[in-house]
Amino acid sequence: MSQTHDQNFKNLILDYPVQAIQFFAPQITLPQNDNVRAIPLRQEQLKEKLGDRYRELDTPIMLEWPDSDKKALIFLLEEESIAARFSITRLAHYCLDISELYKTTRLIPVVIFIKGGHYQQVLKLGTDHHTFLHFHYIACDLSTLNASEYLDSDNLVARLNLPLMCYNESQKVATYAQAIKGLMTIEQSITQQIKYIDFIDQYIELSTEEQTHYQTCYLKENSEGEQSMGHAQLLRDEGIQQGIKQGIQQGMQQGVQQGMQQGMQQGVQQGEVRLLLRLIKHKFGSIPVPIRKKVEQADTESLLLWADKILAVERVEDLFT
Repeated sequence: MSQTHDQNFKNLILDYPVQAIQFFAPQITLPQNDNVRAIPLRQEQLKEKLGDRYRELDTPIMLEWPDSDKKALIFLLEEESIAARFSITRLAHYCLDISELYKTTRLIPVVIFIKGGHYQQVLKLGTDHHTFLHFHYIACDLSTLNASEYLDSDNLVARLNLPLMCYNESQKVATYAQAIKGLMTIEQSITQQIKYIDFIDQYIELSTEEQTHYQTCYLKENSEGEQSMGHAQLLRDEGIQQGIKQGIQQGMQQGVQQGMQQGMQQGVQQGEVRLLLRLIKHKFGSIPVPIRKKVEQADTESLLLWADKILAVERVEDLFT
């Protein structure tokens, strides 16, 4: 699971580097410049000898901006899902390596702790009378952040991390809803929306009762219908894109055009199936095997009809009558 966390946060930081730095390291004031460039650096550091083990950085990012007399800043962002595994000595090694490699001292180490815990924050080398090395870093402990302070943030990285922050159990569904809303209002790319809805779902698990509450309060009774339509369209688009990709791969031997057409057909079908199963799960909880098979084997017209009907029925069996 820690490797999954690691990959999730690497993707998040590389997709939204400036917003990630602004959220994870608010102590650092970045220049008010729309032309700030974020440049990912190589993770594997060069070895002095080919037989040596290498040190791999989590996510080093260099920020550059024009019209400035100051040199670029390098941020070293490291994610730790289990605080006990964190090594400040290893982090200090990473910082010294990258400082030497890029010939700069303008380096800011940031460690993101997902679940909190005890971790060493300062490393001192020396004697009782002299300190020869004093090293510390910016610690962003997500479990100690108050989710209520970020519910309406215009920083997408903050909104996506709402499920990992501190909130009352009674606010769990509202916190989930604000994370989803932030994703669909701040991020305009459907592809990125599809990518990060799974990020939200992975870090907050709703019970059947909570799913029903979310369905009723944040999908069914939205007077403007924006979030409901956005969420439904998101699921449709994800299924369509997956179907197109699969269809193209399967149909390539029969010709590109035929593969594209097959992909589109499969994509629409998979998108509608995914949408209806998700709505059934939100409203009724678990999905019986016969119901799932019926949905997966249905044609597109039936799927559309059932998706429009689901909000009006009280029992899942009534959906198909």
